[in-house]
Amino acid sequence: MGHADFRVRGKIFASLGPREDWAMVKLPPDEQADLLDEDGEVYQPASGAWGLQGCTIVQLRDAKAQTVRSAVVAAWRKTAPKTLVREYDRRNGPRQE
Repeated sequence: MGHADFRVRGKIFASLGPREDWAMVKLPPDEQADLLDEDGEVYQPASGAWGLQGCTIVQLRDAKAQTVRSAVVAAWRKTAPKTLVREYDRRNGPRQE
């Protein structure tokens, strides 16, 4: 569709906008709510049902790199098969909250 997306086992968990000035991450709704509370100027729900399901738009220019990294990992964890998530945790230690 003219822009980069990021997949795990064929399922999209994040994408970049066509000009790469924004991104979308598929978060659990509770994690989306935390980001919106943290900075509603940088993080916004995607339009319609996608946003209600946790898809979150990130304005990259104003986002903190560590927060974006955490959001991408959370989106990956939500989308990846449980076996991959367990392997990731085994190699990288327990999830940091």
